[in-house]
Amino acid sequence: MSYAVARLEDVESLRTRHGYDWHSIRHHFDVRAFGVNANVAVEPGVIVEEHDETHGDGGQEELYVVVAGHATFTVAGEEVDAPTGTLVFVGDPAVKRAAVAHEAGTTLVCVGGRPGQPFRISTWEYSRRAQARVEAGDQAAAVRIMEEVLAERPDDPRALYDTACFESLAGHREDALEHLRRALEADPSLRELVADDPDLDPIRGDPAFAL
Repeated sequence: MSYAVARLEDVESLRTRHGYDWHSIRHHFDVRAFGVNANVAVEPGVIVEEHDETHGDGGQEELYVVVAGHATFTVAGEEVDAPTGTLVFVGDPAVKRAAVAHEAGTTLVCVGGRPGQPFRISTWEYSRRAQARVEAGDQAAAVRIMEEVLAERPDDPRALYDTACFESLAGHREDALEHLRRALEADPSLRELVADDPDLDPIRGDPAFAL
């Protein structure tokens, strides 16, 4: 297919824990050159969680386009008023950024990529889709989604860790323990997440969990 057309409401929407709807535009069109998604406010409040791009799948430059409504960004500690038509570009991965919507329906199109590197789908995108399946009661579907990212990069620490979490919830004890072991060997800093991660509670009592 040489091109495709869709309305935003046709793109799969997942409600985030902060209460806004996340539309996976990249997944909908299977975009392979850059990351692109949309955040839509259900009510006034957080529409971009505070974060930087130095961890995990980080290193990205990010462009936010306010296509509807009104938002306020906080970038590097400074507030930026962002009514409809505003573009906010954050080129430094270490800079903290966040945004709040002033009204329901505020919509941001978010575009990202790593300068000088081939595009790679972020692990968090798979994990967010998988979490929605868990919330719908389909843990097996969540595991299948994470198997997609492991097939692409089987040694990626964050992919291994997140897969272990969803396998734990699905009752795949041995797979979860093995993927968790490999994740921690590849990136010992992930141990900081283990103690308080409820997704790992189903396997926490296993003797092999003493990793």
